[in-house]
Amino acid sequence: MRLLPLSSASAALALLLLPTAAFTAFAAESSGTSSFTISDPRIKESSGLAASRLHPGVYWTHNDSDDGPYVYAVDSATGRTVARVTLTGIGKPRDVEAISLGPDGQLYVGDIGDNRDGTWDHVWIYRFPEPKELRDTTVTAAQFTVRYADGPRNAEALMVHPVTGRVYIASKNESKGGLYEGPEQLSASGTNVFRRVADVPWVTDGAFSPDGSRLTLRGYFTARTYPWKNGRPEGEGERVDAPWQGQAESVTYAADASALMFGAEGADSRVVAVPLAAAASPSAAPQPGSPPQPAPSAEPSGTFGKGALVLAAALALTFAAKRLFRRAGPRK
Repeated sequence: MRLLPLSSASAALALLLLPTAAFTAFAAESSGTSSFTISDPRIKESSGLAASRLHPGVYWTHNDSDDGPYVYAVDSATGRTVARVTLTGIGKPRDVEAISLGPDGQLYVGDIGDNRDGTWDHVWIYRFPEPKELRDTTVTAAQFTVRYADGPRNAEALMVHPVTGRVYIASKNESKGGLYEGPEQLSASGTNVFRRVADVPWVTDGAFSPDGSRLTLRGYFTARTYPWKNGRPEGEGERVDAPWQGQAESVTYAADASALMFGAEGADSRVVAVPLAAAASPSAAPQPGSPPQPAPSAEPSGTFGKGALVLAAALALTFAAKRLFRRAGPRK
C-alpha cells in the first residue's frame, strides 16, 4: 500500500499539530544529538544507564535479571559493546536495576529490585572503579548491604550525587514512592540504612546532572527534573518531554550535560537523546509524591492506555514526515 505524497507545507503543519513529546523526539534526531541502538544480543533487558567520564560517547548498562554479574560498555557511535566487565567478590545478583557513576570514579550497581513488592529485608549495592581500558575484563567489586529505615521496598533507581558522593535510592510505588538517602559513606562491613527524605512519584530510574544541581526522575510515561538544594529535590520541578518507549527503564545525563538519554528494555533497544534545551517544559504538575494528574496524551494509569497509543502514533507520524522531507526535492 503506497501512501499519497504530502507537500512540504502539509507535512510541516502535521508536525506543528503533533504532541510536544513527539516533536521533541523529532528534534533530537534532527539536531545531531547522538541517539543509538544497543545491538548486542546479550543485552535484552537494559535497565540502567550511566555515561562514562573516561571514555567519551560510551554508556554503561546491564541486564535486569537472570544474566549474571555483568556490566556492559556500549559505544553510542556504533551501538556496539566495547567491553563486558565481570564482577567477582560478590554474591549472586538477584534483581539488578540501576547503575550510576560517582565522583570517586567508581561505578555503583544497584541490585535493588524486588518484584515481590518489598518482601526482601535487604538489597545490595556493588561498586568498582570504572575501567581505564575498554576490553572484556574481570574486577573485584565491593558489596554493600542496604536496608530501609521504614521497611522493605521495591526500587529501580539508584543515583550517586556527583559532588558529595552520597547514594540515593528511589522506591517504585504508584502513590507512595520515596527518595531514600544513604549514609555519608557506605560500609562494606555492616548494614547501610537508607532513610526516606522526600516523596516521589512512580520511578523506574533517575540521574543527577553532572554538576549535581538537578535530579531527573522518570517513570513509564513521564519524567520530571527537580532543582537539587540542601540535599533534597525542591518544588514541583519541570516536566520533561521523555519519549514513548514501552518498557521505559533508564535515564542518564550525557557526560557534557547536553542531553538526557532515555533507555528501555528489549532486544535492539533504542537509547533516545533529548537535548536539554528541548527537554524541560514548565507545568503546573503536583508536588513530588502526590497522585499524578491525568494527562490526555502522556500519562495513562495502570496499563497501556489511550494516551500511550496516541503518543506512539504521533511518533510514527513524526518520523514518516521526516522521511518525506528528505525525499522532497525541487520539481523538474
